[in-house]
Amino acid sequence: MSALAAEHQAINLSQGFPDFEVDEKLISLIHQYFKKGMNQYAPMPGVINLREAIAEKCNNLYGVNINPETEITVTPGGTEAIFSAITSVIHPNDEVIIFEPAYDCYAPAIELSGGVPVYIELESPDFKVNWEAVKKRINHKTRMMIINTPHNPGGSIFSTDDMLQLQKIIDRSDIILLSDEVYEHIIFDDQKHESVLKYPKLVERSFAVYSFGKTFHATGWKVGYIIAPENLMKEFRKIHQFNVFSTNTPIQYALADYLKNADNYLYLPKFYEEKRNHFLEIIKDLPFHFVPTKGSYFQCVDYSKISDESDKDFAIRLTKEYGVAAVPVSAFYHRIKDNKLLRFCFAKKKQTLEQAAEKLRKLN
Repeated sequence: MSALAAEHQAINLSQGFPDFEVDEKLISLIHQYFKKGMNQYAPMPGVINLREAIAEKCNNLYGVNINPETEITVTPGGTEAIFSAITSVIHPNDEVIIFEPAYDCYAPAIELSGGVPVYIELESPDFKVNWEAVKKRINHKTRMMIINTPHNPGGSIFSTDDMLQLQKIIDRSDIILLSDEVYEHIIFDDQKHESVLKYPKLVERSFAVYSFGKTFHATGWKVGYIIAPENLMKEFRKIHQFNVFSTNTPIQYALADYLKNADNYLYLPKFYEEKRNHFLEIIKDLPFHFVPTKGSYFQCVDYSKISDESDKDFAIRLTKEYGVAAVPVSAFYHRIKDNKLLRFCFAKKKQTLEQAAEKLRKLN
């Protein structure tokens, strides 16, 4: 969709990246470390300054003590962390539960490892988990469950009750949890992010994945990290070491300094909530139906009052004829499931969102 948007000079609200600048303070810090000569390989698990800063952040946010030496690895983005986590523990015929619609990197890593994805659909229109359905799909082959909160593309979040039900279901089992939490700071309406790190019985069996690219508006830097107990992290690093070995050095040093000021990420819920609210305000008179997203920087809209076209065909026509690109949500299912939903990214400048809304008004 991004390529199609470029071809037709459309406003790109499809792919999830901001169109506003990174904080100049962070840019300046990176420049300083370039100039200081921090340009060679970082240690395989990541620069220790950054891992210590991450551990302190986790303690402040979630009340958990993480060992920066043995339980944190810095990665070239969240996707590498997810891939290496899956391939480090999944073996042929292992089953892995995935909730659909789902980010598209989960299943390929499972299949490459010889594992079997087991798909459970989230319930519309709120993209909530049916935990009774989950219980029925667990068996002796179930090796891993992948959760994503805040959720891409649906924008739903796990509640405390969700986490407690999850904890109860996998207690006394050997199931490993992979928790994709890359939008941890982008959560709205005074809700709190329910990380697996807050739950002792979950954290002891979990890989938790995070993204500095999502947090600091710099998706092109491809820097993230993963947290896991030492026994799982040892397996993870066996893959990570021969997959990418290490992550961008000067950016790691800069991020370690930048994390010292918690205000650099604590402002994000309010910042993105204002963007969500503005986007919904300027499209409210359009023939879309939507449930306001609770987290992430994506908003799904139902266009069924406008057209009975498939979501893919409608998204293509919207790009070519109206000049606004979105992603058809059916792309997030292993078998096409067309609920007449499009996903828009609102991590954009106010002017960009208003220009898009003006083009979309032609739908009326």
